[in-house]
Amino acid sequence: MDSLRTRTERAWTDARPDLDTTPMLVVGQINRIAAALEVAVEPIYAAAGVSATEVQLLVPLRHSDNLSAIRLAEQLGMTRAGVSKALGALETRRLIARRPNPADRRSALVELTDTGRALIDDVFPKELHAHAELLAQLPEDRRRIVDSLRTLATAVETVRSAP
Repeated sequence: MDSLRTRTERAWTDARPDLDTTPMLVVGQINRIAAALEVAVEPIYAAAGVSATEVQLLVPLRHSDNLSAIRLAEQLGMTRAGVSKALGALETRRLIARRPNPADRRSALVELTDTGRALIDDVFPKELHAHAELLAQLPEDRRRIVDSLRTLATAVETVRSAP
């Protein structure tokens, strides 16, 4: 029996032969992979009491104490409002602290607290292990796959940032 993706593609091709449905083949696989990765880490995050967004913020903070919320949003491709909301939740739980930015009094620099550092030092290795288990079936020539994914990511970002 054909997969739902195959049936959907065929249905669109039959209904609208004028449409090029090949982009949905790529996007469908990306979404499938992303969903599997997310499902694998959900129990890890839940056990630690953090969300995926919060982990996304804690990881870069683990290695830099001089990041503003705006810089985090730019680096992670997140909205400023989303970053601000997540940082507020992290600050309430004392996983991060904000201090005045000496270079710009309108912004604050974000840093991990000892509690935040301990949490990410516990969660991140577990996340890596979960991802490694999912990717264990990849061929030995993983570099080719990673290079292709990097090319795809760069192409999508270039199109997205074009004026």
